[in-house]
Formats: sequence, C-alpha cells, structure tokens
Amino acid sequence: MSRKIAIVGAGYVGVPLAQVFAEAGQDVLLVDISPERVERINKGDSYIEDVPSSVLGRLVESGRVRATTDYDELKGVEAILIALPTPLSKQREPDLTIVMSAVEQIATRLQPGQMVVLESTTYPGTTRDRLRPLLEQGSGLEAGKDFFLAFSPERVDPGREDFTTKTTPKVVGGLDEISTKKVADLYRGAVDTVIEVSSPESAEMTKLLENIFRSVNIALVNELAQLCDRMGLDVWEIIEAAASKPFGFMKFVPGPGLGGHCIPIDPFYLTWKAREHNFSTEFIELAGKINESMPYFCRGKITRALNSQHKPIRGSKILVLGVAYKKDISDMRESPALKVIKLLLQQGALVSYHDPFVAELPEFELKSVELAPEDFDCVAVVTDHSEIDYEDVASRAKLVVDFRNATKAQAPREGKIWKL
Repeated sequence: MSRKIAIVGAGYVGVPLAQVFAEAGQDVLLVDISPERVERINKGDSYIEDVPSSVLGRLVESGRVRATTDYDELKGVEAILIALPTPLSKQREPDLTIVMSAVEQIATRLQPGQMVVLESTTYPGTTRDRLRPLLEQGSGLEAGKDFFLAFSPERVDPGREDFTTKTTPKVVGGLDEISTKKVADLYRGAVDTVIEVSSPESAEMTKLLENIFRSVNIALVNELAQLCDRMGLDVWEIIEAAASKPFGFMKFVPGPGLGGHCIPIDPFYLTWKAREHNFSTEFIELAGKINESMPYFCRGKITRALNSQHKPIRGSKILVLGVAYKKDISDMRESPALKVIKLLLQQGALVSYHDPFVAELPEFELKSVELAPEDFDCVAVVTDHSEIDYEDVASRAKLVVDFRNATKAQAPREGKIWKL
C-alpha cells in the first residue's frame, strides 16, 4: 500500500531516506527551507554523494520524490520525519534551534492520525519534553491519541556501501506502545530490520551510546599513538598485531582527529544532560579532550619532521593531502584537516592542499592544487582517499608525514617518511 511520507530536511540523512522509501513504493515529499536545494531535487540533480543523480532523477521522474519549501503541504501526508542538524553552541551545549523551528512549523499544520518521528541526534528526553509540548500546544491535538510521536535515530555513514540506510537496522522508540507500533510498521515497509525499544529516551540514548563507543575507543588508540611516538614504536604495527586476536579485541585506528557530524558532537549532548542529574561523564569528557588534541599533536609532528630537515615551520611549503573528514567523500563537517590547516597557518607555514573531492576551502581562500609532491617541503597525509597513489607520493616528496598509514608499504624513515 502506497503511503505519502514527508521528510523535513533534505541533507545527508533526508535524501538517502527519501530514496529508500521511494524505492519501496512510497510517495516522498522533501521539505527544505533552501529554494536552491528544492530546485535541484526537483530537477533530479543530487548534491548527496550516496544518492547519485541517476537514481534521484529516476525517482523524481516517476513522481515518487518531490521537494518543496511549503510547510502547508505537510497537511496531506501520513508521516512527518524530521532529519535536521543538531549542532553544538560555542559553549559546547546542544543547539536545537533548527529542529525546534521546524517543529513549530509542523505543529500548526499537524493533522489527526499523523505520525511525527524525530531522526536528529539529541539528548534523552528531547522527544518527550521538547517536541511533545510544542506539537500539542500548536495543534490542539494529544500525542498518543490524536497523533503518534517517536524517535528513530539516523545511522547514516556517508560513503559506506556495505551498510546503507535500507540495510542498517532501524531503532524505534515511541511515546507509547501504539506510537512505537505505528512508526515501526512505517519503517518496516522500507528498511530490512526494525528494532523496537521501550521509549524515545531509550532510542535517543542508543544513538549516543553508538557514537560514544567509537569516540572513546578512537581516543584510546589516539592516546596510545602519542605514547608510541615518544617510545619510538610503530602504533600501526601494534594495532594490526592486536587485531589478529579472534576474540576480545575490536580494531580502531588513530588519526588527526574526529570528523563528521556525529562522533565529534554527540557525546557532548550526553555530558550536558548528565549535569542535570548531578553526574559527571568523566570517561566521555576525557575521550573528547584526547581527540580534540590530535590536530595539535599533528602540528607538532610536522614541526619536528621539518626540523629534522633543518627547516623551520615558518615559511615552509606544506601540502595537506586530503581535507574531507573521511576517505572517498566530499563531506567537510567537523573535518580535522581544517583544524590542522589553521594551526599550520598560525605558525607561518605556506599551506596548500590537494583533494579530488573538495575543490575549494573558502574559509582559507584555498583551492585544490595539482598533486605535485616534489614542489613542497612537506606533504602531510590527513585524509587517505583511495584514488591517490601514495607509493608515488612517497617516492616524489622530499618529506612525508602520514597520519593515516596510507604509506604503509613504505617503512618509516626519519629522513623521509614520518608516521603517526
């Protein structure tokens, strides 16, 4: 049975979600405040790498996907899914402004029988304590009786092909049993597996746990990498050796810092909420400190490598190789490369970058340059895109500082190749 579903937010979460529902035979309306985004979607022109224009164009042409800036069109849909950013403020506190502004628009148009689902990552209690009152006051309807409310966290990993929006299990926690059942049934019509939990708070905490788990374990290997650097040990060799154990160990790797929307941000949602309960999340906060320190460690490593060549960092020409937050995508959200570049510029370095996925960095007035490692005093591998020949880079460059083990075929040599 065909349903009409609205997704508020046409970004990294909303567009892949629209694809999944549309390919399952549902009619999807994407609502976004950006006229430019809406126009591109309605032309079948995708700006989301995980949804090629060929796929989006086919879905738009079939009438399954359409975009609008008009919130009034929400009145005619069965379900409204909210997939909007939840950034942190400058004080590292949750900023729900974007989500709550959208909820205000939804509330005045909410119809009896509709489902409302929040997918945006947030702290436990948001759906019940923030969305429910606003929706009820704005609509005059009662949650669980006149409309149905739930939280179902997005689990998008941009660029990943083995697990997609369709194949990654979907967690659903409703305000009550009927809300959970209705929303779970909605998702079962499009995704392979749905996991029902007892409440929206459980679903909200589930998403935070997933990303905190990664943050803490990445912090562990980042700290170990710094220690190994002082001890003259190869952290990459040690990690690979430990990973040979078939049980009791899960492989995580160090790097120049955390990127993307989730892992650098989500843990702070819980540390903020924990203070309300007079609880200090010391483990989580320590992991955050370690991960945030990595760009500084990277700058120090580059400085030492240049010093070994009798060159000061000031005035040295440095090529940052890869600036997206992870390999083989163009996503720049919270990319550690931006922090590394800023720190190098502050020290007087002459910084250029090469990235086949990112054409320009307006905040630094930089554009991606041709890959000519020999033209620079140092090449710093910050993001290890697959299409780059790192053996060739290592052979041509005067000095390489590799923060991703992209030059793993090359042995570390203090005169030429330095590794994290």
